[in-house]
Amino acid sequence: MTRRRVTMTDVARRAGVSTTTASFVLAGRQDMRISAEAEERVRLAARELGYRPNLTARGLRTSVTRTIALISDTIATTQFAGEVIHGALDAAGAADHVLFIAETEGDPDIERRLVEGMLDRQVDGFVYATMYSREVRLPAALRDSRVVLLNCYAKDARVPSVLPDEFNAGRDAAAAVLTAGHAEGVHVIGGRHITADTPDGVWAGRERMRGVEEVMAQAGVRLAGVAECDWQPEDGHREVRRLLAGGTAPRALICLNDRVSLGAYQALQEAELRVPDDVCVVSFDDSDLATWLRPRLTSVALPHYSLGRTAVEVLLDGPADPVVHRIAMPVRLRASHTATEVLSGEAAHTGV
Repeated sequence: MTRRRVTMTDVARRAGVSTTTASFVLAGRQDMRISAEAEERVRLAARELGYRPNLTARGLRTSVTRTIALISDTIATTQFAGEVIHGALDAAGAADHVLFIAETEGDPDIERRLVEGMLDRQVDGFVYATMYSREVRLPAALRDSRVVLLNCYAKDARVPSVLPDEFNAGRDAAAAVLTAGHAEGVHVIGGRHITADTPDGVWAGRERMRGVEEVMAQAGVRLAGVAECDWQPEDGHREVRRLLAGGTAPRALICLNDRVSLGAYQALQEAELRVPDDVCVVSFDDSDLATWLRPRLTSVALPHYSLGRTAVEVLLDGPADPVVHRIAMPVRLRASHTATEVLSGEAAHTGV
């Protein structure tokens, strides 16, 4: 049998005061002349009865429900979701808010129903998230709501965005290669040259590549080559094999993610080349692969927890300017970078 919810009337009856008096005491109101003895009886009665305020009724009165919604495409079922959601939950909990999490699977109809359902529940605001960093069009139903974009951006909507700082991640990856002493024979696997004619592509890849090229140019170093490819192990394997088969002997590889690095490792091993003695390898994402590969892989980490936490904090800070909050991506220096495992996987930042 479901236990009946304790009401304000129950608390007032137990304390021997009016419902209005009980309501004022539990709301913390100080503009009523209520004796200290009566206040204590009300608070004691509430504790004894296990009274909890009816947040739905309070929300109808105040238009504040202390609830927020995180709506994403597929982030909730990905391997990285745990830390993003953990950060968002921690920020919501610290502000005494409840976080609703919903996933659209990229279906516009599901997205519309989810947004409308959250609006019907009077959530105080939305975190609108994507698995991959990209441009989005904000759903029409959210145009009049408080919204923060997580891992995405919208050119046509004046709302704040929270994104990983991929540009400086690229700078740091390049700096790690230069610090290891490689000014020649540096190849990028999975990237593309940045020119005025470069079409839009994967946002993270463009930003990483832009950072790499800027630091190399500042150091007066010319990249030996850029292999454009997708970001799966077979792509990294194919491109590095092709490089070696052409007679090229790379001194350093900057791979645009850890899966590409896995394929690169395999191709180097097949050619009996050792990492890092023969070829230095630096990567991005700091996925589980980075610590499973041998030697362990130097990788610039995606800041999943900080992304989720910052998005909720920006939302709860109230009306915000439509600025982009870029979250730093720490460098994890490991054995693929130099012959000595520098920091045993601890975070480091090059400071470039």
